[in-house]
Amino acid sequence: MVNRGVYIVSARKKVVEELTKDIIIAEANRQFLTKDYHQVSMRAIAKELDCSHGAIYYHFANKAELFYAVISQYFDEVNALLKSALLAEGDSKSRTMSVFTGFIEFGLNHQSQYQFMFMMRNNEVDPLAQKAANESYDQFAQTLQHIHQQNLSIAKIYSVFISLHGFVSFFLGAVENYNEAKETAIMHAKFLLDALD
Repeated sequence: MVNRGVYIVSARKKVVEELTKDIIIAEANRQFLTKDYHQVSMRAIAKELDCSHGAIYYHFANKAELFYAVISQYFDEVNALLKSALLAEGDSKSRTMSVFTGFIEFGLNHQSQYQFMFMMRNNEVDPLAQKAANESYDQFAQTLQHIHQQNLSIAKIYSVFISLHGFVSFFLGAVENYNEAKETAIMHAKFLLDALD
């Protein structure tokens, strides 16, 4: 005779083991990008993954923690852009232009993600207060310092970052993607480059 209680527990444990964080994050990302943050629930994510919502809670304490895991992947993409600019061939001006235009390109090609990363704040979540955001800004600052051989002030770097953010924010929803604002983006990047001197 099979003990049904043991079978149910082991079946649930198997589901939890097969359900990885990456699978949950991928589904959460899909839902966050197609719905408002408040319209996404742990139950809705579990339903799409055909598991219990308890299986989601096994990996993430709450929706905010899951949201931050999704956002962290977006910051990883920005960090990869910074790293490629740092390792690129060319002089400091061309590499700095790559940083500036790369940031704008990411923002305008990933507008929903950008809004989640930099513009969403409510009583549940504040992405800019998270470790991933701080580490990404630190990488932005260190990349520019490295390219310019430690000759930039903290104030200049911060001002440039805010100006890049302002550019992206201004064009969010006004253009479909980076290509529609490319000419203006390059002009803005050149303006900021001159401001660093």
